[in-house]
Amino acid sequence: MLQTAARADARTEDLKARYLATYRWMLLARVLEEKLASLYRGGKITGGVFLGRGQEALSASLGTALRKGDIFAPLIRDMAGRLAFGEAPLDAVRTYLGSRLGPMRGRDGNIHRGKPKEGYYVMISHLGVMLSTVAGGLFARRSRGETGVVGATCVGDGATSTGSFHEGLNMAAVEKLPLVVIVANNQYAYSTPNTRQYACEDLVQRAAAYGVCGYKLDGTDPEACVNVVHEAVARARGGGGPQLIVADLLRLVGHGEHDDFHYLSHSLKIGPIGRDCMDVAVTQLTANGWLTEGQLDAMREQAVAEVEDACSIALREPLPDPNQEEWCALQTRSLSEGVAE
Repeated sequence: MLQTAARADARTEDLKARYLATYRWMLLARVLEEKLASLYRGGKITGGVFLGRGQEALSASLGTALRKGDIFAPLIRDMAGRLAFGEAPLDAVRTYLGSRLGPMRGRDGNIHRGKPKEGYYVMISHLGVMLSTVAGGLFARRSRGETGVVGATCVGDGATSTGSFHEGLNMAAVEKLPLVVIVANNQYAYSTPNTRQYACEDLVQRAAAYGVCGYKLDGTDPEACVNVVHEAVARARGGGGPQLIVADLLRLVGHGEHDDFHYLSHSLKIGPIGRDCMDVAVTQLTANGWLTEGQLDAMREQAVAEVEDACSIALREPLPDPNQEEWCALQTRSLSEGVAE
């Protein structure tokens, strides 16, 4: 009896630690993206701005479940996961503002950013392409004798209809690679509703078709996201092969800041799937007694200060000078000339 109670207490403490870490990144991502939207509307950002509002719990859960040495290929709504995986807010802001001091040196747009040598893959496309990319990275790691590595990426419901999705997941299934694929089923492939996107009853049914482990969850529920995503990553790391997670949620903004989201179904907006995961998180945290309202306010103030500091630095930094830049496709001139350092 005492051992059972002790195990239950340990599980509760483990969930609490994971949840608090996840919420921190959810909150920082929300504050950062609110600032980026403001900068976009003020004409400070060139290119598109795609917000993950409503998907922070799912994305942050994945970022906290991964660890150093893993592979992560985030997509356009994965700010929370990017931050949890180790991206500094300053690096993100520098990229959006085109600073030549940022990780992309003011090139490649604001969503094609990463550090491939550290397992943080640069997004090629959000239409299923990153499944094959991560699967290839995992296969290479296996060929080098590396073990205990997990690779993960996220897609939307629309990407599941692409050939790239099929090829990547099929390869991972055949090779039993430790690949975790999260499908954020936000009900629209841009403006195309699910009813015009796929005919199966539920996307999670595709897991059985590929011979991989499938999970279904409520993407608006942070506690469910933490539990399921961490379980899937642990199973992949333990040799369980590919894991496919389908999370039902709703992006609470348009496809991008240029999109007014006029096509959103009102019934979805006012239904359970239209809940804001940030509001759900606050309710769960206070109900469990894990954070007080004062602590929540303090966390938000800290996030705001961190974001404002990053913006203050990046806004003063220079843009690329076309007369001085070495416009190489690769990172260093020595590599572009075929001579490894």
